[in-house]
Amino acid sequence: MPYSAPVPARVRGLFMTPPISIDVRSYGAAHSAHRHEFAQFVLPLSGSLEIDIAGAGSRLGPCRAAFVEPGASHSQMSGGPNRSLIVDLDPAVLEPAAGERLMRAPFVALTPAANKLIDYMGLLLDGGGASAASLRLWMPLLLDTLVMPEPVRSHPRLGTLLAGIEPELERPWTVETMAVRAGLSVSRLHALFRAELDTTPRAWLAERRLKKACGWLAHTALPVAEIAYRAGYADQSAFTRALRRATGLTPAAYRRQQREQESAHRNR
Repeated sequence: MPYSAPVPARVRGLFMTPPISIDVRSYGAAHSAHRHEFAQFVLPLSGSLEIDIAGAGSRLGPCRAAFVEPGASHSQMSGGPNRSLIVDLDPAVLEPAAGERLMRAPFVALTPAANKLIDYMGLLLDGGGASAASLRLWMPLLLDTLVMPEPVRSHPRLGTLLAGIEPELERPWTVETMAVRAGLSVSRLHALFRAELDTTPRAWLAERRLKKACGWLAHTALPVAEIAYRAGYADQSAFTRALRRATGLTPAAYRRQQREQESAHRNR
């Protein structure tokens, strides 16, 4: 069953008058196709999922999102952990040219700017800090990044590689093994990461490992050593060093901080 994080169910009047909702969901086994009267963006935060829209299928992952037009039959499924930012909106908020382009090509290559904004909004929702006022500020920018006239088109081998690494972060990935998995030379892989993600393969992998580990710290009771292993760190000490560099906190302190914030939000 899809899971909706505890966020504001509906926020009205963000763009003109139509309702809009934003939540974080995870998908499991395939469900029967369904339709709805509103438009929808499916924006992956972590993991990957398969989606079919009116008979056209694609795998969504870190570089690839989807637009579901009103009335389109669609279904989603995934065989592993995944989380996506789901935005439901009235298609009237989109400029006609942008709406037509999305209906013709519903699978959207995400720019580095779009990826960072999606990640940030996901963190807002996870932390319970997504008020109506904050959503008013961020939603127009999000839509702008998703419907840019000439979106960056992700190289198909890069998109497949990133979607494949996400559920296998515990493997001892190197730039060379990533290049072999993608069927590319090391230099070509570096060039694609620079052009499409504005980073390097090594830096991207470190960021994904840390993000996944932080999610497990915040939302599970897994031991720190188990989290370090699952995220692909050599040992617990390596994970602790990486987290301290990024946040200034140890894993125990980070977990305690996240739970205190969640408790404070629930008690408001």
